[in-house]
Amino acid sequence: MQDWIPVNGIVVAGHRVASRPSKAYPYSTIEKQKPYFKERGLDLGVYFTGTLNISITPLRFELIKPEFTFLDVDWTDLHPPEHFSFSRCKIRFRGREYTGMVYYPHPETKLRHQQNPGVIEVMTESIAGICYGDRVVLSLKTNEILIFKQRD
Repeated sequence: MQDWIPVNGIVVAGHRVASRPSKAYPYSTIEKQKPYFKERGLDLGVYFTGTLNISITPLRFELIKPEFTFLDVDWTDLHPPEHFSFSRCKIRFRGREYTGMVYYPHPETKLRHQQNPGVIEVMTESIAGICYGDRVVLSLKTNEILIFKQRD
């Protein structure tokens, strides 16, 4: 039996590099990364090519035992390899539940586009009608992710 913790969140804008080309990358970072994750055993093909950024502030999170961790993923020639972790999650929006994966590029290997510690990036199927400012409930695996109050 899996224990889940529900966390209220608000959809916020990200760095806008995951789903499309940008000034930083001439391609969608997720589109470029997906084959590397698949090669290592995680097929994310069913999910939208991008991330949903969900603010849980004033809470924070820590991945304590993610289902997948991939070290030294050399997915671009624009900077050194990065570490990534993933944990299954659920997103409830307008009465419907969607499955997804928490997408966590490790900050210690990520040179660009650092996230606010109260924002969780999620890969999920396309969610019709979702917009910045929308409220969602994110359910996370209690044995994989720790949720705690952000210190001032």
